[in-house]
Amino acid sequence: MKKVYLLDTNVLLQAPNALLGFQDNLIVLPECVLEELDNKKKTADCEIRSNVRWVARFLDQLRSQGKLYQGVPLPNGGELRVEMNCLDELVLPRSWMGDKGDNRLLAVAKSLQKNNQPVIIVTKDVFLRIKADVLGISAQDYRNEQVEFDIEEQYRGWEEREVPEDVVDKLYRENTVSWGDSPGPMNKFFLLKSECNAQKTALAHYREGRMTLLKDTRPDFFSFKLNLLQKYAREALRDDSIPLVTLMGATGSGKTLLSLGVGLEKILDENAYRRMLICRPNVSMGEEIGFLPGDEKDKIAPYMRPIFDNLEQLVDSHPDRYENEKELDGKIAYLFATRKIVTEAIAYLQGRSIVGQYILIDEAQNLTPKQAKGIITRAGEGTKIVLAGDPEQINNPFLDSRTNGLSWAVEKMKGSPLHAHVTLTETKRSNLAMEAARLMK
Repeated sequence: MKKVYLLDTNVLLQAPNALLGFQDNLIVLPECVLEELDNKKKTADCEIRSNVRWVARFLDQLRSQGKLYQGVPLPNGGELRVEMNCLDELVLPRSWMGDKGDNRLLAVAKSLQKNNQPVIIVTKDVFLRIKADVLGISAQDYRNEQVEFDIEEQYRGWEEREVPEDVVDKLYRENTVSWGDSPGPMNKFFLLKSECNAQKTALAHYREGRMTLLKDTRPDFFSFKLNLLQKYAREALRDDSIPLVTLMGATGSGKTLLSLGVGLEKILDENAYRRMLICRPNVSMGEEIGFLPGDEKDKIAPYMRPIFDNLEQLVDSHPDRYENEKELDGKIAYLFATRKIVTEAIAYLQGRSIVGQYILIDEAQNLTPKQAKGIITRAGEGTKIVLAGDPEQINNPFLDSRTNGLSWAVEKMKGSPLHAHVTLTETKRSNLAMEAARLMK
């Protein structure tokens, strides 16, 4: 029996192609969803506006095939119908009646249940799913753009493994050894331990059937000491043959500091890239910052303060330390004045082909899967992209640890020779930060 799927507005705002994601079943759009979409067409968020336009064009094309309120066929074999709100029927508790969109959608679902068809509400709204359960209506999240595993089970990009002692010896002697069985996805990192002596270890990088000794295992990074996982991350960031690096880790694990530090080395010392372009997904050029004075750079500066804080640590860690704040500020200002470092709103990446740049997307857990794809596909020749974030610190109400763009990119790109991932697990910010992370879980 075909199922009836009622799509909530928030699903279409994030993934408009969800209209084609339910095979040969019936998709029902309550009229209240169309109203809410119409109200979003002038929102400040450019991605939301784009998704609303996509839905509008798609529905308008379907009108040529019949009356939407009677149902029209979809290209994938399903059917779509626009349904009125059924508020004339007493199908909800009296306290829930009214113009609230969620309750209007629930009323439609409850009315459709009278036809004895399986009715399922698809929504990103947890409270709507709870209210549906109270009424005996099936409800689920939209799963087509979410990863399979919970955050604790997601791919980490590294592993410890015991090997015969002669493998470790050969790795140090020849820098690389062939590996018969695949130990995991391409560009995975390993701590190889001798079966006979646990103190005898080697840090290795797996690629194309071979284990290769890490090129740079020094603990020093500017004036900071790197732990094991940070060494893996540095290796991935420094490898120009890996144009996409994803880093996950809790606050203080060093994601941003490492990404910025390697970027400075690549741009200033090696001239490997023209400049470093830095964006944060929670910065748009919409109404929420439109009231701030100045040009684009001035408007987004408050949102980039964490980037400046990390740059101050890196620049001030130089052996020839700056004697005062003014001198330090001048050095950082010089990097921006000469466009060695550029900060931009994420919206300005759309439609571009970015060549020869080192791109850092900080707080990438706030990306949608569509945004993550849009950024990665902007990479031109000689560009490296770094997505860094913590899937447990998401600010977007429609995203979670499974549906955010960072987790999605890791899962989709896992195994590609052009991608490496490392999940950092240790907080390095300070003794207090480490103690708080331990005690305040």
